[in-house]
Amino acid sequence: MEKKDRFSFETHLAHDAERNPNGAVVPPIYQNSLFTFEGWDDIDEAFDNRLDRFIYSRGKNPTVKAVEEKLATLAGGEKSQLFPSGMGAISAAVMHCVNAGDHVITIKNLYGPASNFLASYLKPKFGVEVTFVEGKEVSDFENAIQENTSLIYLESPSSAVFSLQDIEAVAKLAKSKGIKTIIDNTWTSPIYQKPLAMGIDLEIHSCSKYIGGHSDVVAGVVIGSAKDIDAITLKEYEWIGAKMAPFEAWLLLRSLRTLPVRMKQHVENAKAVAEFLENHPKVQLLRWPGAKSFDQKALAAKQMTGLTGLMGFQLRTESLDNIKAFVNGLQLFQLGVSWGGHESLIYAPAISYLKELSPEQFKGLGISLGDMRISVGLENKEDLIADLDQALSLI
Repeated sequence: MEKKDRFSFETHLAHDAERNPNGAVVPPIYQNSLFTFEGWDDIDEAFDNRLDRFIYSRGKNPTVKAVEEKLATLAGGEKSQLFPSGMGAISAAVMHCVNAGDHVITIKNLYGPASNFLASYLKPKFGVEVTFVEGKEVSDFENAIQENTSLIYLESPSSAVFSLQDIEAVAKLAKSKGIKTIIDNTWTSPIYQKPLAMGIDLEIHSCSKYIGGHSDVVAGVVIGSAKDIDAITLKEYEWIGAKMAPFEAWLLLRSLRTLPVRMKQHVENAKAVAEFLENHPKVQLLRWPGAKSFDQKALAAKQMTGLTGLMGFQLRTESLDNIKAFVNGLQLFQLGVSWGGHESLIYAPAISYLKELSPEQFKGLGISLGDMRISVGLENKEDLIADLDQALSLI
């Protein structure tokens, strides 16, 4: 048994797998663009082993590799590949799984840019067909399978409405048909949901969210088998040139040390905020797997070991003036598009979805102008509740 396998994931994230130079408690940043060699034979061997040797930082880099190893271990994968954005990870993983003329099945409530990449980029350029399904039932996917289906793409919980897919059942169905599976597991983080153990082929995270946690890094990661990740590294990663910078990787290494304790605080605050919202007369609906009214509690308990701080709720009004008054009246919840950082944020999904999606796609999401999305941060929970309360009074 290797030394790292004897410890819990919390300990693994807090400690570095290898001894750092000169006893440094924090690993150095290998900011160099290239690595030199003693002679012809040494560099010749390195080119024959590009997955493990350091040659040029568009390929492998020691700082980046350290983070990739930690993320792979945390998610239960054999390897991972970092990218400079979540969309970089998504597009590379999808392109690894599909060829021109293939068919992809995914969910209607998909992250907007991922939805557009599938339907508005791959479809017209490469003839990739896309079928969007509700996804709450395994039969939704089974009934959509075609002879040329090569990929089922999941996001559980889903964007905007936080609905779940039965990950294990979908993975089993896909394997029986020789279909690859990818899941965007960003919401739950690799701590509270383990899709690879349920049979999913590739797991994706926007590391800008909980993994980064400080709103100072944009990055993404794909995690899976050594075979799949090596292929992505040598093709989509190197050939498209979506290089992960050493400094951003070093920031992620810093963030991973506190990920478990940060997640616990996010959840504690979120539970208090959710209870407040669920009982407020000006809130019509709370969208969160931890809500009392959530209709997939059994599935959540089966495949998730915890909740997080991202949730949605629907205001009991369709008046744009009232909705703006609420959003503009908030003092602690800042208005911004991302989430998962230390600070609390609010966003109205309709703002971007109406710009990114067609009217038909937006209608299919099942959300309205009154739907709000909040990321509950690490501030005092009573202060956050008071801020929401005073802003709701403006409606």
